[in-house]
Amino acid sequence: MQISIVMTLLGTDRPGLVRVLADLVANHGGNWLDSRMARLAGQFAGIVRIECPEETVESLIEALKSPQLSDLTVLAVREKIKANPARHTVSVDVMGNDRAGIVRELTSAIANAGGNIEEFTTGLESAPMSGHPMFRAHGIISISDTTEVASLVAAIESLGGDLTVDVSI
Repeated sequence: MQISIVMTLLGTDRPGLVRVLADLVANHGGNWLDSRMARLAGQFAGIVRIECPEETVESLIEALKSPQLSDLTVLAVREKIKANPARHTVSVDVMGNDRAGIVRELTSAIANAGGNIEEFTTGLESAPMSGHPMFRAHGIISISDTTEVASLVAAIESLGGDLTVDVSI
């Protein structure tokens, strides 16, 4: 039987790190299904979902603690699948002046409107002409079939007139 494992990975970035991880997964009969990886402030950060045979799960988890990965913190959890209520996803892009607490405000507005963040990326970029830092966020948000997209947009726009919100279904 195949077991699905979700891992979070954090450590000093270096060339070949992902190759070492992919080799370990393959050597344990695993299949690399999904991943998100980034280099942030010199650190490698990743989320990976794999499947592997039940009989190799424990040895794979032990191998992830090997000396060649001693500078990498790995948390591996067996995926628990549960039935979710009917939901659909929307893509949300937000841009506006940066300010302290904007991520807290944005994620609170999404949650209060009944949204669940499936994916979320934030960053700063320079505004044209002035060079002021502009906050940008991109998210995939799931909402119930009974939630109106307009209520999600209104919740985000209520955070301030300087925010632009673009939603794609």
